[in-house]
Amino acid sequence: MGAVKQAFSYAEFTTRNIGFITAEQQERLRGARVFVCGTGGMGGACVLALARAGVGHLVLADLDAFEISNLNRQVFANLDTVGQHKAEATRDQCLTINPELDITVHKDQWADHVDVIVGQCDVVVNGTDDLAASLLLYRTARRLGKPVIDAYASPLPSVYVTRPGRPMPEERLGYPTIGTAWNAVSDAQRKEAFLREAEHVVLHSSSRHHVNLELAGEVAAGKRSRMSFAPMVITTGMLMAYETIALLLGEKTDTDERGWFFNPYRGRVERPRNVLTAALLRPVVRRFLTKLTA
Repeated sequence: MGAVKQAFSYAEFTTRNIGFITAEQQERLRGARVFVCGTGGMGGACVLALARAGVGHLVLADLDAFEISNLNRQVFANLDTVGQHKAEATRDQCLTINPELDITVHKDQWADHVDVIVGQCDVVVNGTDDLAASLLLYRTARRLGKPVIDAYASPLPSVYVTRPGRPMPEERLGYPTIGTAWNAVSDAQRKEAFLREAEHVVLHSSSRHHVNLELAGEVAAGKRSRMSFAPMVITTGMLMAYETIALLLGEKTDTDERGWFFNPYRGRVERPRNVLTAALLRPVVRRFLTKLTA
């Protein structure tokens, strides 16, 4: 005979959370609403942690379906979900964890409703790898006074939190997109923005020592897809989940819009260099990137 299916109880489901957080904080998570835009790699891992932590309301958005190439790192990708829409498949699996979870799914029309979505959520998590979508998220979040959690395109796990009023990535990293509508970004602007992000990663972390530079150069030059690795992607998603929960509970962390990198190879956190050192090294880093992408 098969095992008897037990009735779900939110209290029993979250009982082992208590001690890390209080019962009152657990209720705050139950009432919280988080928007995760992009439910593949980092976004999907973040969703998994938030669902298991007992966050009660999730809004998920994605454009794509799971593919075989996603199986190496995306937590909701498996042979049963390949071919299924990512946000829908993620929703269905989350409901097998917490059937009381309130989940709204958006597909390619999410941008049409972004003001309502962001306005109704407490925290925005950027799980996309698209510049235009990121610009729309950040600009909307700033206008509506909502924090955004993000990570760098880096070989090392990373996380950063842009709180209301703080510089957005396009301002902080020097993207050539200021004044350009989010849906009018050119290929040249995309390439330059990617290089400015890569400049920050190389300048402020030891990432270059933990990836094949020849292949990384091909990625930066647009000759191949980005490389991804499960330990890095899933760890990043977990860091994003920690920051999300801290914001939902009103707890302060040391993570700001500049963020930090976690180096598991050396067991250390790598934080941004001071302004003077960064200014001195930036020309060297730019020459390195120019040579890398030649």
